[in-house]
Amino acid sequence: MPSERLTVRGASDVGRFPGAAPPTMVELTIQKEGEKKQDEGACRRWFKKMCPCCCKRQNTSTSYDITDKVEVTKPPAPETRVNSLEMKLSVRSVDLLSSKTGRNRQEHHTDVYHGDELIIRRGQTFQIELELNRPFNAVTDKLHLDLKTGPLPMVSKGTHVIIPLVDHLEDERWEAKIVLDNGNRVKLSVNSPANAVIGLYGLSVTTCTLRGEAATTHNSSKNIIMLFNPWCEEDTVFLDDEEERKEYVLNDTGRIYYGTEKQIGARTWNFGQFHERILDACLFILEKSDMPPSGRRDPVNVVRVVSALINAQDDFGVLVGNWSGNYSDGVSPAAWSSSVEILRKYHSSDGTPVSYGQCWVFSGVTTTVLRCLGIPARSVTNFQSAHDTDVSLTTDVYFNEDMEPIDYLNSDSVWNFHVWNDCWMARPDLPPGNGGWQAVDSTPQETSQGTFRCGPASVNAIRSGQVYLKHDTPFVFAEVNSDKIYWQRSLDGTFSQIHSEKKAVGHCISTKAVGSEERADITHLYKHQEGSEEERIAVETASRFGSKPEVYSAPMAEDVGVEVKMEGEGPRMGTDAKLSILVKNLSSQPRRATLHSQAAVMYYTGVLKGTIKKDQIPVELLPNEEKTIEWVLPYQQYQNQLVDQAALMLTLSGRVSETQQVLASQTSFRLRTPDLNITPLGEAVVGKEMAAKITFTNPLPRTLKSVVFRVEGLGLQKGHEVVVGDVGGHSTVTLTEHFIPTQPGPRKLVASLDCKQLSQVHGVADIVVLSQL
Repeated sequence: MPSERLTVRGASDVGRFPGAAPPTMVELTIQKEGEKKQDEGACRRWFKKMCPCCCKRQNTSTSYDITDKVEVTKPPAPETRVNSLEMKLSVRSVDLLSSKTGRNRQEHHTDVYHGDELIIRRGQTFQIELELNRPFNAVTDKLHLDLKTGPLPMVSKGTHVIIPLVDHLEDERWEAKIVLDNGNRVKLSVNSPANAVIGLYGLSVTTCTLRGEAATTHNSSKNIIMLFNPWCEEDTVFLDDEEERKEYVLNDTGRIYYGTEKQIGARTWNFGQFHERILDACLFILEKSDMPPSGRRDPVNVVRVVSALINAQDDFGVLVGNWSGNYSDGVSPAAWSSSVEILRKYHSSDGTPVSYGQCWVFSGVTTTVLRCLGIPARSVTNFQSAHDTDVSLTTDVYFNEDMEPIDYLNSDSVWNFHVWNDCWMARPDLPPGNGGWQAVDSTPQETSQGTFRCGPASVNAIRSGQVYLKHDTPFVFAEVNSDKIYWQRSLDGTFSQIHSEKKAVGHCISTKAVGSEERADITHLYKHQEGSEEERIAVETASRFGSKPEVYSAPMAEDVGVEVKMEGEGPRMGTDAKLSILVKNLSSQPRRATLHSQAAVMYYTGVLKGTIKKDQIPVELLPNEEKTIEWVLPYQQYQNQLVDQAALMLTLSGRVSETQQVLASQTSFRLRTPDLNITPLGEAVVGKEMAAKITFTNPLPRTLKSVVFRVEGLGLQKGHEVVVGDVGGHSTVTLTEHFIPTQPGPRKLVASLDCKQLSQVHGVADIVVLSQL
């Protein structure tokens, strides 16, 4: 594979690579009578005991950390007749027993990976078979295995592993035991510790006898791939629930949520972590990082590296982020529905970043990579997700003297939704209680230690406001539980706090449910119940570590409330957008106010593109009266203004005349788009052609230009594009896809529509494929 670099450095590398040893010297030492022989070290004595033939005539001062060695052999003795047990022992071949249907890959839960390599999980035994040139004699023969990973394997770093042959296997160490001795064939059971370095290993077998012949080494033609092991209790990624392991490690499809909290949309995503060449691509990503191979034993390090390298912001990672709306030189983020094509493109181009991605694409690819490496992971969507730019742990909104937003100061934003990841692991580097789910975000937003990455941050620490615990906990806390503070500029240029919203961010935090296609709300994992004493304590605890620790003022008496509501699933694309403004007077006195309304087109990130409608609404309320005001945005006002996700924001502000109470509210909503309808045709059987009909109706009274469908189904057909061209206003287009299923079981055919005028149009069909009759 392109990422394979199992190189042994020699004399020419001295002074070129750190740690390269000088050429080994062979010295002749004459010991005078009465001189004391130099003592052997403990490691030397152990190694000599395990394989004495490898230690003969070696200089005792030579380091055994570097894997180079110089062997001095005697000239061959005159040929004499010997019986088979007196022949020099050597290995003819190595069988890694790597068949997908064999015991190794079945027991290690790696039989679903594509290919015939030996893919194993650490902390668990595996078996290999050796063919020798003669039967093995346990009394006079010696044998050991060498596993090497990385460009400069070293024993002290755990990247060169010497595996001795023992009589009894013990847990938590590298050892091998003969479990079957059948003539010239020997089967070994090999044990690995639960903290072994993960990645690509080269295997060699060294044999010798006690008679003093030089050792012989056989290099296996195939490599071994070591992964994390969620099934092993001693592994820090251990997950103690089989159904959750099936979902968060073995499920190669999922659901990613988007939209707004009142209009939650869902799309199917093909993670495809077991697909052809995806494991190669994931190992390639690790190799591209600056992390030394020895760092790959710790999932915290691996997750942090993955978070940085999924985005291309500063290290030529996998995906280029683009929120501009112009994707003419790449693929629109909304058009992707799978990680497979993205990772294949990146790997096959030797690390050229793929264009383009936004948060759900970054998250989908991150889920693929982590599950592929054996780390339980899921995509998580936070609705009303704050982006704190100044580490204040508050989301700040600034108004001028006339209660109009000051755009250049409003750098904090609240995204309609933001998608990141949870991954599961113990956190021995943190105080007890902070293991379990960890938030990790590959979308490039803010730098962490100079690199665009985020996490892993303990979800338990986020919930309790312990933002001083690593990594990047303050940023994630602000996303889910910061208060929204409104400031007004005075005539002298200073700002005073006029209003605060304590329930403005962090709503309906969602992920796919275990074992079903339903949405699971996991808000309670990230924060206590809104308004509870525990939640307020967490916010105040966190704020003490922010840049505005004194931001909280005494609570104000408020007797007028304003709220925006929408009917059903909200307005649809191509029609007038209608919302309701509910104003309540909770006092026994009449109240008057003027509401300033401003509707703006918005990127889903909370960044406003521009205002498209402004109004002033006079409001008069009788004591204890509730009044509903209908607000309408005509289609003609937004039809040429929308950007990705068709998101808008309605900002309301005003002041109650009698009490000077400030009214302020911001509501984001989106214009709903139609689904692609996919209908399977014919019987779904492996090896038998079938079809599916894809239907789409243009919801707009205008022509959609250059429409492209993207279709993919894991185990059904490879991802490809279908160019449809222009689709007239309110017209219907039907596409029939023909394909031959290759894998049995439940499968998903996923399709998405890509065009400039309409985004987030997609569909999915569940297809159960039968085995060949």
